[in-house]
Formats: sequence, C-alpha cells, structure tokens
Amino acid sequence: MPTYVYKFIDSGETIEVQQAFSDEPLTEIAHPVDGVVKPVKKVFTPVGVSFKGGGFYKTDSGSSSKSSGGSSSSSAAAAPAAPAAPAASSAD
Repeated sequence: MPTYVYKFIDSGETIEVQQAFSDEPLTEIAHPVDGVVKPVKKVFTPVGVSFKGGGFYKTDSGSSSKSSGGSSSSSAAAAPAAPAAPAASSAD
C-alpha cells in the first residue's frame, strides 16, 4: 500500500499514513501524541524517480539510432546478398 503524507492544519506537523489507492483522502486524523482528532490536509510530494545511465537525454535518440533499428536492417539479415560473380573477359 502506498504511504501518503498529511499535515495537521493547526500545528503544521506532518504524519505518514498508509492507504489503498481506492481510499478517499482523509480530512481528520487522531494526533499520535495526544490522540485528539484534528483536521488534516494531504501534502503532495515530488515523485522519487532517479534516472541513471545512458539513454535519458534528447541527443541519445538521434536519427542514426532509428535507422539502424529499422526494418531495412532486419530485411538484410533475412535475405543475404549473393556473392558477385567474376567478370568475364572478352578476347578480341
């Protein structure tokens, strides 16, 4: 289950709550210290995604990589070209 962060409106303190995706956002939560039910607001935090390695830049997906992975290279592998026959010399 995902963990969501809620902020107590009156004190500004935050608390983490595990909820299912289908659950409605909470409007009130019991404070963990004194147990009093207080109004809360859901806090939206940035997603923790880290891209590492190559292939994540605009310059990495240029036209040269598209042509090498296209259908022209796969058809060449399926039907290799026949070797060229030696040229016949004509004697005059």
